[in-house]
Amino acid sequence: MTDYTQDGLAAAGEVPRTYNAIRARIIGGEIPPETRLNIDALVRELGVSQTPIREALHRLEGDGLLEYATGRGYRTTAALDRRGLIDLFEFRLLVEPWAARIAAADSLANPARELGAELDDFESRISAGGDIREAMLAHDTRFHSLIVAAASNSVLETAYLQTHAHLHVFRLFPADITGRNTIAEHRAIAEAIGASREAEAERAAADHIKRSFERSSSAFGDPVSAGDRTIDASDGPRMVR
Repeated sequence: MTDYTQDGLAAAGEVPRTYNAIRARIIGGEIPPETRLNIDALVRELGVSQTPIREALHRLEGDGLLEYATGRGYRTTAALDRRGLIDLFEFRLLVEPWAARIAAADSLANPARELGAELDDFESRISAGGDIREAMLAHDTRFHSLIVAAASNSVLETAYLQTHAHLHVFRLFPADITGRNTIAEHRAIAEAIGASREAEAERAAADHIKRSFERSSSAFGDPVSAGDRTIDASDGPRMVR
């Protein structure tokens, strides 16, 4: 039941700020993986009541960044391991190149204008200097979500959004510190989609995902492999048969 009292509305207004503050700490590593969160400590640190703290924690649980256990409360989830990274990029490589091809083929739903605006905004943030990790995470999430949404497949879009792929990859390793590699690769995808070059859009999306995997896998200090599955930048993921 919605609390329409003055205190209830004030607490609701604090939820986005509280959510973003805790999320930034998790993504940035200030709150390490598998760390128990103390609600009273967060109340003191963030200067808000328990209500927005609890709502923010619930949302972060939905993002897959927290897990809740009865009697133990919330703790941050484990970071991606080698197998988890491979699984995530295999999924992306199956979904996103196809979505880019569909987006390029549909002239009515073509998201080129929105993709271009998103890229321009991110480039201006890079030019402003400073730590761009949060801006880059937001850009990466919006850019890829626009392409998947343009495929007009609600089942696919829901499955994709539920992976929270970008949150978990950036939590592991913010691989492209300057953002320049990401900009160049995203521009190639956006230009192919805008020109309705379907095969080129599909290829550019696949190339970007492979290169992103290569950058992210460097967090482990060596080539990523799991069992008899391997992904490398030259040929992408090979599924176990």
